Amino acid sequence: MLSNAIAALLNNCLVFEQHCQLCGQRPCASGVCAACVAALAPPAATRCPVCAAAAASSLVPCGHCLRAAPAFARLHAAYGYDYPLDGLISACKYGRQPALQGALASLLRQQLQSTPQRPEIDLVVAVPLAPARLAERGFNLPDALAQAVAATIGGRIAHDLCVRKRNTAPQAALDRRQRLRNVRDAFCVKRRCDGLSIAIVDDVATTGATLDALAKALQKAGAKRVEAWVLARASDHKI
Repeated sequence: MLSNAIAALLNNCLVFEQHCQLCGQRPCASGVCAACVAALAPPAATRCPVCAAAAASSLVPCGHCLRAAPAFARLHAAYGYDYPLDGLISACKYGRQPALQGALASLLRQQLQSTPQRPEIDLVVAVPLAPARLAERGFNLPDALAQAVAATIGGRIAHDLCVRKRNTAPQAALDRRQRLRNVRDAFCVKRRCDGLSIAIVDDVATTGATLDALAKALQKAGAKRVEAWVLARASDHKI
C-alpha cells in the first residue's frame, strides 16, 4: 500500500517536472511547448523543389540539382537549421542526451501532421550510423525520427535493411565536395526492394550527400522511388 502511494507520488513529480526543452518555462508533455514550436524557423520560403535548399525559384530545381540530380525524388524538411533547434539537435547527438529524441521526434510528427499531401510509402529507413559511432553514442537519432515518419505518413519501419559499410568521417567538418566523396558507396542494402517506395530519414540535411548516397544504394537494390525527410535543412555554410 505504502509502495503504491510512493510510486504514485513519484509519477506525479515526474509529470510535473516535464517542462519545455527550449524555454524551460512551460509544462509540456511533448517536449517543446506550442509557443516555442511557433517560433522555430521554417525552411526557406523559396526553395528547390528537389533538395529543399534556398533557391531563386520553387518551380525549377536549383543549380546543384540541375547539374547532378540526386537519387532521391524530393527532400522534405520540417524546419530550418537555426537557433534554437540547432542547439537542441546538437545537445541530443553530441551532448549524448538521448532523452531529447522524444522532443525532436514530436516536432517532426507535428509538422508532418499539418502537411496535406503525403506520398504513399512502403518502407521507412533511418540513415544508419557506422557501427563504431553507434557504439560510442549509444543511439541513433534518425531511428526516433523514422518512427515519427512511419506513424504519420505510413509505411513499415525497416530497421535492418541498410547498413553503413565503413566508418566515414563526420560530415560536419567537410565541405560539399568532401562530403560527396566521404559517403560515396558508404551504404549497403541487405535485401532487394523491387518496386517499393521508400522514405529515408535523417536529422539534418546540408548538402544532401548522405541522403543521396543512401538513395542510390536503395535504387540499386530495386527501389522504385525514394523520398527523404529531415527534421532540419541547413545551408551549405551552416554546419
